[in-house]
Amino acid sequence: MGTDERASGGGAGGLAAGGVMKAARLYGARDIRVEDVPDPDPPEPGEALLAVGCVGVCGSDLHTYLDGRIGDTEVARPAVMGHEFMGRVLAVGEGAHDAFHRPLAVGARVAVDPNIPDVTHEQFEHGNPNLAVKAFLGLFPDDGGLQERMRVPARSCVPVPDALSDDAAALLEPLGVALHTVRLAHLELGDSVAVLGSGPIGLLVQRLARLAGAGAVYAFDRFSWRVDLARRWGATEAHQVEDAFDPVAEIERATGGRGVDVAIEAAWADESVAVAAEVARLGGRVVLAGIPGDDRLAMKHSTARRKGLTLRLVRRMQHTYPRAVELAVSGAVPLDELVSHRFALDATAEAFAVNARYEQGVNKVMVEVAGA
Repeated sequence: MGTDERASGGGAGGLAAGGVMKAARLYGARDIRVEDVPDPDPPEPGEALLAVGCVGVCGSDLHTYLDGRIGDTEVARPAVMGHEFMGRVLAVGEGAHDAFHRPLAVGARVAVDPNIPDVTHEQFEHGNPNLAVKAFLGLFPDDGGLQERMRVPARSCVPVPDALSDDAAALLEPLGVALHTVRLAHLELGDSVAVLGSGPIGLLVQRLARLAGAGAVYAFDRFSWRVDLARRWGATEAHQVEDAFDPVAEIERATGGRGVDVAIEAAWADESVAVAAEVARLGGRVVLAGIPGDDRLAMKHSTARRKGLTLRLVRRMQHTYPRAVELAVSGAVPLDELVSHRFALDATAEAFAVNARYEQGVNKVMVEVAGA
């Protein structure tokens, strides 16, 4: 879904003959254009047609925006980004059932799981749909939510209660990633945790770590306003990483030279991966959630080897949406507080530019495609 001309906005048919809609398409590095494209075709069996409500800009989207690629995936033709999104169901195909295996109703507000797994894959059978990827909405070549309407698999649609705002519904996706990150950390009651990076994922991770029973949580970020957010989101200590500041020395001081039980890297900026290994204790766990711009992982081998570290890398999420919804509705994770900026679809290029420059106060940027 999304690899053919229809998903990229060039299909025939649609809701009405000759119908058009707006989509924000990435043509290359730093080149986003909002343009008219043909409406999608009606949903096929097992599909839903959505009116997209809002879309969150993710750090991985910024990599693609800045470089025209992420990792070894290059954008080879105009593409629609946006994998953190929600919408309202406009139409359904025959046999359309939602993520909970219930008939999907027209008019339902839904969050969209962008991962479309290969249900015949060995890893899907082992409970790892995040590793059995057939397509991922918003990652080239599969188009995402920065368009007014789109077809998605009905099973990717997670109905959300009215108690959740549109923004919060879209942010269930990064909350799911954070849940998977904490799961990989195998946190135990009282564990000490260092979180490197206090962007949306880092903030969600530290909040979940406290909810999971972590003891001291040390947060680090290079932006002062995110350090302030980290304090409000449950960090025991939060520090701004400036030229003269050494996170390793700070953790040594705070832990009496022991190091933390778990180090979670959620920034992938400069030396953050190497720092994660340095601040972990002997026998500690290191979880890497960030994505490097240069597609390289670097840490001091002797440090990791001599400490006997366990290293885990985060690949999106597993089956986390039900828990994410419960946490958001309960107020335990106030997703709306993450949002710092909102832009209309027509201003998508500006939204990405502001986010990429990390202008004062930037945390989570949302593109409001339409009120769902």
